[in-house]
Amino acid sequence: MTHPIFLVDAFADRPFAGNPAGVMILDAALPEALMQAVAMEMNQAETAFVVPREGGWDIRWFTPTQEVAFCGHATLASAHVLATEHGAAGAIALHTREVGVLTVRTEGAGRYTLDVPRFDPEALDLSKVAPLVPGAVEAFRGGEDLFAVLPSEAAVWAFRPDLAAIAAHGARGLAVTAPGEGADFASRFFAPAAGIPEDPVTGSIHAALVPFWAARLGRDRLTAVQASRRGGRLEGRLAGDRVLLTGSAVTTLRGQLDLPD
Repeated sequence: MTHPIFLVDAFADRPFAGNPAGVMILDAALPEALMQAVAMEMNQAETAFVVPREGGWDIRWFTPTQEVAFCGHATLASAHVLATEHGAAGAIALHTREVGVLTVRTEGAGRYTLDVPRFDPEALDLSKVAPLVPGAVEAFRGGEDLFAVLPSEAAVWAFRPDLAAIAAHGARGLAVTAPGEGADFASRFFAPAAGIPEDPVTGSIHAALVPFWAARLGRDRLTAVQASRRGGRLEGRLAGDRVLLTGSAVTTLRGQLDLPD
């Protein structure tokens, strides 16, 4: 059985930037083992599998090693494929297993706004992350992840992670963040236990980063840069118990995947 599959660079306005995600739009759900095998074959941070349902779509995300509860960039990528390949427009409702309905609004010209749950930061004793992030000045938890605050964007760029120690820590991943230079704040994210040594641009961590920096900066509209090698930029806005993340997406590969019958 042959099925279309796409590679989309999310939170990017040009090819080969932002965060690539695999996307499959399916007529019916595949077995979990097969979705995991496809994600391993794609070898991207996440591959999304989208199935139609009444009033919207179901979405699941897999890393090369496991299913995840929430992935922002692959949701944006999925909405991009639905818009560009299937004619979807306006608000696209994507139903998840663990974080409710994620809505992506098409803004035109390959630009999208992703509506995600707000994760208010929970302060942590600095000793919880100090062994992982020397030089951290503050620590908090947001959703499934640990966050360490560094004094500057330069320190974020210079950070050298101990991936084995991060993988053994128990959280989904570790983000480092600091006030930005060309944006309001900068970050990087590492999830080696999920098969992602460093994620190029991570929508889900901004569900916690936007509330954190909004409180520090006294504004509810912020710009962000993820300081990975590929790099990515996005805009964030608080909207009650939600966070709105706006960014672009570009399709870089359209292919056919041979699936077992």
